[in-house]
Amino acid sequence: MKRFVQAEDRTQGVLLPEHLDDYVGADNPVRVVDVFVEHLDLRKLGFEGVDPQATGRPAYHPAVLLKLYIYGYLNRIQSSRRLEREAQRNLELIWLTGRLAPDFKTIANFRKDNGAAIRKACSQFVLLCRELRLFSDAMVAIDGSKFKAVNNRDRNYTSNKIVRRREQIETSINRYLVALESADRLEPDIAEAKTSRLKDKIEMLKAQMAQLDEIEERLQATPDKQISLTDPDARSMATSGRGSGMVGYNVQTAVDTRHHLIIAHEVTNQGHDRFQLANMAKQAKVALGCSELSVVADRGYFSGDEILACDEAGIAAFVPKTQTSNAKADGRFDKQDFIYDPVADEYQCPAGKRLIWRFSRVEARHNISRYWVSDCPRCAIKEKCTPGDYRRVSRWEHEAVMEAMQKRLDLKPDAMRIRRQTAEHPFGTLKAWMGSTHFLTKTIGRVSTEMSLHVLSFNLKRVMKIMGVGALMEAIKA
Repeated sequence: MKRFVQAEDRTQGVLLPEHLDDYVGADNPVRVVDVFVEHLDLRKLGFEGVDPQATGRPAYHPAVLLKLYIYGYLNRIQSSRRLEREAQRNLELIWLTGRLAPDFKTIANFRKDNGAAIRKACSQFVLLCRELRLFSDAMVAIDGSKFKAVNNRDRNYTSNKIVRRREQIETSINRYLVALESADRLEPDIAEAKTSRLKDKIEMLKAQMAQLDEIEERLQATPDKQISLTDPDARSMATSGRGSGMVGYNVQTAVDTRHHLIIAHEVTNQGHDRFQLANMAKQAKVALGCSELSVVADRGYFSGDEILACDEAGIAAFVPKTQTSNAKADGRFDKQDFIYDPVADEYQCPAGKRLIWRFSRVEARHNISRYWVSDCPRCAIKEKCTPGDYRRVSRWEHEAVMEAMQKRLDLKPDAMRIRRQTAEHPFGTLKAWMGSTHFLTKTIGRVSTEMSLHVLSFNLKRVMKIMGVGALMEAIKA
């Protein structure tokens, strides 16, 4: 085969490099993994097995297994069985582990038994990024995304799902009973075979019905009236697609707007983001070590209590208000058309009338005041305001915090564009790395460990791209 690049003869003797270090280039990312783990205080982080046992078979040092996992997640190799194979044939891993090749059970047990320590190791890299001044002190973007759990949708039950499944089983049983009656009119040998098969199917469906009764009893004992058989912590969650959904987890992240590094993250099994704003904002503030912080999130995070909690913690929130006004939808004046006077504690309506304070009461643990004016029935533009006799305006005692946030949004019209460009970038990358299955482990604790490894790998790749492999290694050693 002339005129092509020629391959080496497999029977030809070769002189391989004498040192294992010659197989890995100086700018290979695997060297960053090695330096990062070597400079971690594994005992302080809480890793098991740092101090060897006096008797018994020698164990693998936790640093070896942590390097193996970080390399695996950097290269989309999350399975312990695949990591076992790669450790035996991958030159980079052979260099990283020093020719050690743990079996898959040892690898899997390390991730299972050191979840909290692995999550702390992820936080250590965030602290390193802060020391390197890679974060913007101005603003972070908070967002959540749904990730699939090991649990299949057919193995997740709610009250409505059980009702629909019972109806399907009853329909199938009736269909098979009709088929049994028609089978009696066939020839004897054919009828016997068909009857036996149909009876087996009916018995199987009756067994499924009994299983549903047992699941329903267990379902009533759960606080959220939902049960997952494979992963007990996974929950059914709606997604953006109409009529779609998945059984999984809602992963929350706080992302730096400068370099799109993940500052803080948390795995939850709540299907919405309404109560996550203050929690993630406070975590981001602690990670950044700053006294003041601005956070931007989409309207799914809008909650008066959460925004108030951010304000009390010195965090300026940028969250657009959810549009739930029936008046605005019907073409009438919205509450925003009424101007509040804090000195007089009254509102001015679009017609120029004063809505004075009438009374206050507690609604859903909130102190709400009511305002209205007596001239509503005689107003010339009443049809544009209210279909009732009077237009009443409600005001929460901490409404000033909400008004201040709305003013910040008006002065920064590109806040939502910044949020979209910042927060959705890591999620898109992580899901591409994970593939169609997303998480491989069960229960929220182990899933959190797996997510921390993904986040650590994402941040490592980002910083290597920003600084370069050599500069990052020097910064870690410093």
